[in-house]
Amino acid sequence: MNTKTRLPDFSRYRIDFPLLQETNRGKPVIYLDSAASAQKPRQVIDAMADFYVRDYANIHRGIYELSERATRMYEETRETVRRYIHAAHKEEIVFVRGTTEGINLVAQSFGRSQWQQGDEVILSTMEHHSNIVPWYLLKEQIGVVLKVIPVTDSGAVDLEEYKKLFSPRTKMVAITHASNVLGTINPVKEITAFAHSMNVPVLVDGAQAAPHMPVDVQEIDCDFYVFSGHKIYGPTGIGVLYGKKALLDAMPPYQGGGDMIETVAFSKVTFAKTPQKFEAGTPDIAGVIGLGAAIRYMQAIGMENIYAHEQSLLHYAEPKLLAVPGLRLIGTATPKVGVISFVMDSIHPHDIGTVLDHEGVAVRAGHHCAMPLMERFNVPATVRASFGIYTNENDVDALFEAILLAKRLFA
Repeated sequence: MNTKTRLPDFSRYRIDFPLLQETNRGKPVIYLDSAASAQKPRQVIDAMADFYVRDYANIHRGIYELSERATRMYEETRETVRRYIHAAHKEEIVFVRGTTEGINLVAQSFGRSQWQQGDEVILSTMEHHSNIVPWYLLKEQIGVVLKVIPVTDSGAVDLEEYKKLFSPRTKMVAITHASNVLGTINPVKEITAFAHSMNVPVLVDGAQAAPHMPVDVQEIDCDFYVFSGHKIYGPTGIGVLYGKKALLDAMPPYQGGGDMIETVAFSKVTFAKTPQKFEAGTPDIAGVIGLGAAIRYMQAIGMENIYAHEQSLLHYAEPKLLAVPGLRLIGTATPKVGVISFVMDSIHPHDIGTVLDHEGVAVRAGHHCAMPLMERFNVPATVRASFGIYTNENDVDALFEAILLAKRLFA
């Protein structure tokens, strides 16, 4: 990606985020936990409020104006998402509650419906629990075997070892696009190409990539791609599953209920077409509206610009933190998104996080839903600072000063 083009002034976007105008413990909010959940701009908040005030009705089934208007807004967001990730067809976009539900849907609908005991799924050591536990459930349910790609000391997947894991029983590769702990951006296009050469489909967990960089599912050629709305400055409880249409068409419904059927009788039920057959019941309509507003907000800034902005912050922050005696970064592979994880000699990450909180700096301290990765690096937890559109060098400076304070307090 080209990071040398002239960037817009990102300071002007910070004012769009109401919470960042508030205080935390009497100090300005320094929010460095965007990898967990991003703050929401006024444009998203207003879009959802306006929908409830002016346009609210249930979708798809009403023949009155409000329902038709709500349906149009809902389906327009599906098209917005299609363009955002460059899918070929809007029918390939399924609205789910988030990345977690999207992966569970694929595991239970695509996997459980056709795999058998001894069939294999390849994961990596750096996966979030959301991309481990759904496959583990298949292990418990039908005897699927989980194979794991090792991670190097720098925090990259070992591609040579990856290729050795395939066998005639391999049925799926499920891998993160970018690690929520290491920040590592995986070479998912290369990973997908090799899997396809072995006739194996690929699911990419895009939860940590979709907020930070352009995504083109056709260029990657992945079979499934999932991400969450709340990490891309949208509301919680909404997300996206992309799947190639031929695969989605062949998959059975994940849940049953209203709006995912064509006909219902006690003797036989027939189902709606893709993607509606996967969207049972009344969905989070306002969440979808908010998701569309968030994507439009990001696109107006430019995904290349967002990526470049966060790269500049990484280049500013990492040398600054490495100058702290006893501080060690966990995850030094490149390229990476705006995530920095670290540990400090003789100070538990939870203690560091507490000191930072009292200085008004919000970071995440823990295992980050990546316990196998913590075991790989032989640490109980890390402190993680993660960046967003609104992050600036002043935030990094505040982080640095708070870390120095923690070091003095625990010396």
